[in-house]
Amino acid sequence: MNSIIQMDVDNDQNFSSFGFFDIYQKNSFKQPARTTWIDGWKIEYMAIADPKTIHNTPIVIVGGAFQNFNSYKYCVEQLFESGPVILIDLPSMGSNQQITNADTGESAGILSLPDLSQMLGVWLDIVGISKVSVMGMSLGSVVASFFSKYRPELVERMVLMGVMQKTRKSWRMLLEESLKLMQEQRMDEFGQAVILYLVNHAKLDVTRMSPTAKKLFFRQMAEFSATEQDRYAINCNRLLNLNDVPPPQGDTLVACGQFDSFTLPHENAAFALQCPNMQFAMIANADHVPQLQRRKETMNLFTTYLKGQSLANLDGIIPMSREQMQKIERRGEERIHLTEPKTKFSHRHQATEVAVEIMDMNFFGALVEVENLKQIDFVRDNPRDLALHFQDEEGVFQVECLIFDVTEHEVRLIFKHGSFDVAERLLKFVEYQKSQQLNLALDLV
Repeated sequence: MNSIIQMDVDNDQNFSSFGFFDIYQKNSFKQPARTTWIDGWKIEYMAIADPKTIHNTPIVIVGGAFQNFNSYKYCVEQLFESGPVILIDLPSMGSNQQITNADTGESAGILSLPDLSQMLGVWLDIVGISKVSVMGMSLGSVVASFFSKYRPELVERMVLMGVMQKTRKSWRMLLEESLKLMQEQRMDEFGQAVILYLVNHAKLDVTRMSPTAKKLFFRQMAEFSATEQDRYAINCNRLLNLNDVPPPQGDTLVACGQFDSFTLPHENAAFALQCPNMQFAMIANADHVPQLQRRKETMNLFTTYLKGQSLANLDGIIPMSREQMQKIERRGEERIHLTEPKTKFSHRHQATEVAVEIMDMNFFGALVEVENLKQIDFVRDNPRDLALHFQDEEGVFQVECLIFDVTEHEVRLIFKHGSFDVAERLLKFVEYQKSQQLNLALDLV
């Protein structure tokens, strides 16, 4: 969208270099966001500083799809060690509710992630800031990466967390499934699915995501208003339409949670390896939302990097060399073999069943072999309508699947995970099977 760089501006803020930042106070996050209108698009932001570092390079935080400014309430004080902080929500991102252009009525969906990154550059020109460090998390990491491509002269340092260069098919299917659930107004299932995609349920014992936080996150999703549903669809489609994310060429930190099951550690590392001047680190015992689970460690990592100090020996941080990054295991969870692998697929709406044998599996997915090869086309033609059956001490239960690869007789699938209860039951089933494997191995010794 080339017209983005010739935008008319309507803004009543005073952008003098001294008065742009508000001095941070305890009630700063209770103040309404400041706004800039650019050709009918609204940018919302907060610009806050500690007097001791107000003249340092500002840190621009581009959040993900669900964060609002309050999400960073407990993070900024630590970041003030490096410099002033600008929290920014571009149209339809974060807590910015704008989904149509105020002048033309066009949907915010016409703004791609590269378009938004260019808009960020235009905004910095407007406010007269000539150098920033940029921090992008999740969806925001993509905007930040494109920003570094279009406006490299503005970037001093770049922090990216939860990023990938190419989207894998199974990942796209998860996003598409969440959209289908929302379109079908299965909002409880939608809310649980989104949480189970973003939060690694198999590692809750170490990430210590509190039940209260998970419940609040779920209610936020399940109770989406019509506008919030539109914003979710816009941001999902932005990601689904995404091609290669450009790796920053300047000074860059790529970080991720050690157990991130949404943007996998090896994907973050593969992206980082494309950056010529990078550092890479994992936040121990965290998944896709380290800022919620390991806030102190995550912010200490970012602040240390922004101050140009060594990342070695930081508590809860796992820095890695290029050689170590190339050896990161692609699967976050080990695959197991079942003591009784024969089972079946059933269909959501039809009576047809398909006998299969589970070759291996974990909490996130499975490789199965179809017994009757005449049914392989049926499986291929129903990629989101089949459920795999399991049996535990309570009886038979089933988990809905997304089929993403079918050969002549084998099927690779991921589990939809649209229910906390079913996810918990499957997790217990997997853990039981692991214990059975261990007992069998010990018997053979």
